[in-house]
Amino acid sequence: MDLKNKHVLVTGADGFIGSHLTEQLVRSAKHVKAFVHYNAFNSWGWLDDSPLDIKRQLEVISGDIRDPHAVKQAVRGCDAVFHLAALVAIPYSYHSPASYVDTNMKGTLHVLQAARELEIEKVIHTSTSEVYGTAQSVPITENHRLQGQSPYAATKIAADQLATAFHCSFATPVAIIRPFNTYGPRQSARAVIPTIIGQVAAGKKKIKLGALHPTRDFSYVKDTVNGFIKIAESEQTIGEVVQIGSNFEISIGDTARLIAEVMGAEIEILTDEQRLRPAKSEVERLCADYTKAKLLADWEPVYGGKEGFRKGLRETVDWFVTAENRRAYKVDEYNI
Repeated sequence: MDLKNKHVLVTGADGFIGSHLTEQLVRSAKHVKAFVHYNAFNSWGWLDDSPLDIKRQLEVISGDIRDPHAVKQAVRGCDAVFHLAALVAIPYSYHSPASYVDTNMKGTLHVLQAARELEIEKVIHTSTSEVYGTAQSVPITENHRLQGQSPYAATKIAADQLATAFHCSFATPVAIIRPFNTYGPRQSARAVIPTIIGQVAAGKKKIKLGALHPTRDFSYVKDTVNGFIKIAESEQTIGEVVQIGSNFEISIGDTARLIAEVMGAEIEILTDEQRLRPAKSEVERLCADYTKAKLLADWEPVYGGKEGFRKGLRETVDWFVTAENRRAYKVDEYNI
């Protein structure tokens, strides 16, 4: 699929990854619709901060992914759909699991049903590495077993299975992208890297975190966005799950220490009990094998390995240390 000649829709365009992807698609596609969550403030989320030339080229639609009529109206006239709209905060899924069912499962159903009825050329559905639970073997391939260790993960597994079912049952041209832990500018404060950077940037020496021993495979947002586009463009990805990761794992504790090094700060790490997941819900280890992405979509990380991670952290820090960019973040409050 050549995106240059296509009309595309991005659901969740107002979010962290969605806003970066939307901006890149404006530079790559013929016409881009951005589906953002309706709110009384007429806010487009992070798209409000996009360059003016980007916003002028966007068609922004405010709605709710839980409303099938609104979704179908947004999908109409498009050739491809990038489906990112979801609730993603794991701690909040313990508090309000029903909202995750409505948004992540039913929302995905609405996108798939609209794509089927309107005969969309391709749907790129967004999964997550959390569907694997704690790694049983590393590096993790797409054939690793699925295990929902949180309500969030369970709803994402269900959404992935719906996408696969629509492809198998109705030949809906779906590709599933499964990013590992994406980080970068604009990421929510509830994520670990912005949490660390925000506390250090605020001058705090004692950094409050949850569990320090779990390992993660962090992917810089530019790599993730490039993965979306590569998977959309490749005909070989239809009906496939393709994961995006760096094949480099690092513990949360070592991540905090590396961030402090990048920021030239000395820190002491404290365990904050409210930030700990229930013991059986904690995902202890994640590390991606991106062989399939390279084979089917000619994708590989630019920010891979420890030095790539350090480079991505520097770019992320540069964004967060700008006071104007931090205005929406409440460093002193734990945000579930």
